[in-house]
Amino acid sequence: MPLIPTIGLEVHVQLKTRSKMFCGCAVEFGAEPNTRVCPVCLGYPGALPVMNRAALEMTALTGLMLGCAVPEVCKFDRKNYFYPDMPKNYQITQYDQPLCVGGGVPLNEFAYPKDAQKSIVNPGKTVRLTRIHLEEDVAKSQHFESSTGIDFNRAGTPLMEIVSEPDIASPEEAFAYLIALQQILIYGGVSDADMEKGQLRCDCNVSVAEPGAPLGVKIEIKNMNSISAVRRAVAYEIERQIAAVQKGERLVQSTRRWDDDSAQTFEMRSKESAHDYRYFPDPDLLPVDTSVFMDEVRTRRPELPHEKRDRFVRDFGVTPYDASVLASEKALADYFDAAAKSARKPKNVANWIINDLLSALTTAEKTIVDCPISAHALDELVNLIDAGTISSSQGKEVFAAMFATGAPAAQIVEERGLKQESDSGAIEALCQQAIANSPKAVAEYKAGKLQAINSVKGQVMKLSQGKANPVVVSQVLEKLLAE
Repeated sequence: MPLIPTIGLEVHVQLKTRSKMFCGCAVEFGAEPNTRVCPVCLGYPGALPVMNRAALEMTALTGLMLGCAVPEVCKFDRKNYFYPDMPKNYQITQYDQPLCVGGGVPLNEFAYPKDAQKSIVNPGKTVRLTRIHLEEDVAKSQHFESSTGIDFNRAGTPLMEIVSEPDIASPEEAFAYLIALQQILIYGGVSDADMEKGQLRCDCNVSVAEPGAPLGVKIEIKNMNSISAVRRAVAYEIERQIAAVQKGERLVQSTRRWDDDSAQTFEMRSKESAHDYRYFPDPDLLPVDTSVFMDEVRTRRPELPHEKRDRFVRDFGVTPYDASVLASEKALADYFDAAAKSARKPKNVANWIINDLLSALTTAEKTIVDCPISAHALDELVNLIDAGTISSSQGKEVFAAMFATGAPAAQIVEERGLKQESDSGAIEALCQQAIANSPKAVAEYKAGKLQAINSVKGQVMKLSQGKANPVVVSQVLEKLLAE
């Protein structure tokens, strides 16, 4: 009987607040160690916590975006443990009354790794969530050659923990889950969700069992610094557990760390049970009445990535793939939205963004946020091409000049004399001259070799110095040669 994997993810998300969860210290990545601290986040005796309302609202907003229920009352608890990164010897978190319950993360096909998008086992799947709770982050340990230092700048930062049900069936689904979740968090403005900066951290719970049997022994994996690393770690751990079971080895509930260099997991410790933490309500913090802020939070729910993709396909006629690229980043989606609103052909705007603008930005090491071509300016360029004022090849030249100088398309067209000739009378004179100069091609065309007309078109474009509108040239030539 084959063994099948079951995966659940616990994702810790650092919220995008200005101050910490229970004190006024600034949240600032990269500051000098232990310079953003106070008696509260250092755990001094007698220092009392005060809740950060913005963190509560951002967590509730995340719950709305993910379809969670937000109970009328939530509370904070103390999770007791002894470790250098938590000087109070307890962490303020939520246990039995979290801020959000239920919900789910929809996995769209383009969230999967590219090499897996054509072989998705469960298309349209939604991974159910158990809960989202809010807590304070711990300090950061830094290990040196012969000592360890603790940086408390991160201690007390608002941290959401998003806990999934054990619904994930493969490393590829785990990858898609994290990509989809990351996009939603960024769209909502609740976090930058940058794994390299520790703003999004993921623990994976992996087990294997025979189909229909109870879940196997849960083994947790930590220390993954990218979404692709999560995929690799889960794939390795599934293979390791299956091999162990097939050899008759007994798996023990434990926590393992992922080493990306060796591409292996290593045991860190046996796993503690929840009761070892001795949870109890924090006596310094009152329960929270969520109705105080929920009406305002509901007004902040954004259009989500999958909703935006659907609208781009429906309203602008782009392909599902193009829509997924354009909606993958909120700033890029906003740029396309602004450029497409007054475009003659929004699909052409999408093509220019995906095929030309993104490539130019990558080469210049820029992002869409600091793009030298505004959305309105790109729309103007594409409309000039669609109107026949300039050709597509001339458009490439104008685009390069716009990217380099920031000048508008119309100005560049005027300065370089690139305006396309579309007057049928002027083009007819050029066509007659080209026909007279190309008797062999004309004879072949009239004999049925239709591609011979391309030689005559080339003559017209040469005579016009590339300024004749190719569409009008084709129309006039076909008319003249049919006479």
